[in-house]
Amino acid sequence: MNDPGGMRASDAERESVVEQLRVASAEGRLTLAELTERTEAAYLAQTHGELAQIIADLPGGAPAPAPPPAAPAAPQGRTRKWIVAVLGDTKRTGSWRIDDGIGAACVLGDVTLDLREAEVRGREVDVVAACVLGDVKIIVPDGVDVELSGVTILGDKKVQVVEAPAGQAAPVVRVRAYVLLGDVKIIGDSRARPIKRGWHAWSEWWQERRASLTEGDEFPEHGLRGMHGLPGLHDMHGFRPPRPPRLRDRRRDSR
Repeated sequence: MNDPGGMRASDAERESVVEQLRVASAEGRLTLAELTERTEAAYLAQTHGELAQIIADLPGGAPAPAPPPAAPAAPQGRTRKWIVAVLGDTKRTGSWRIDDGIGAACVLGDVTLDLREAEVRGREVDVVAACVLGDVKIIVPDGVDVELSGVTILGDKKVQVVEAPAGQAAPVVRVRAYVLLGDVKIIGDSRARPIKRGWHAWSEWWQERRASLTEGDEFPEHGLRGMHGLPGLHDMHGFRPPRPPRLRDRRRDSR
């Protein structure tokens, strides 16, 4: 009798799991880093059993209870929470909650926003960064889609993130930057201090599959682009995924 967990997964089933992950994130069950990692794992999954492991600790089947009725929203739209630095430094790191948009402003100072452990209650993170004679640094998980726009005068704005392949429904971080004599940078895990992540049952096969995609400089359709040689992604939790057995054997034979 065939094991239903070993049945091959379809593209529609992968997209269904990705949507379930989005709902879990909106309910505050996943951080942005967890949402990004599990979304990538869903696209790498090949069987029903692997998909089931990705959402094993999330509610499934029954719909979530309806939230209590909220007060009518103001017609102006969402309220933006501002993080400001004037003649100094301000950092927002660790576990925090993002319900609406975020604003980062600095004048003769620096602002650091680490979004990796934040609970994101919407489908995207919307950031406005205003910088005069200072720096704004935004840290995101590698694998998100970053959209950077805005105006720079005698300054710089750049993205240094390993983004997901085109066509995958990765989490979106949208940044509008307004810079005068300053810098706005969005950087990924591979360029920042590692954070402690939860270890899930599906992580072992996910790490092995990701490692198999990073053995060369070319990656298949479902793998992340540009991952080769990024220690922050290979050394998650101080753990380096084992190389495929055939490569180990070949190297041992050569020695």
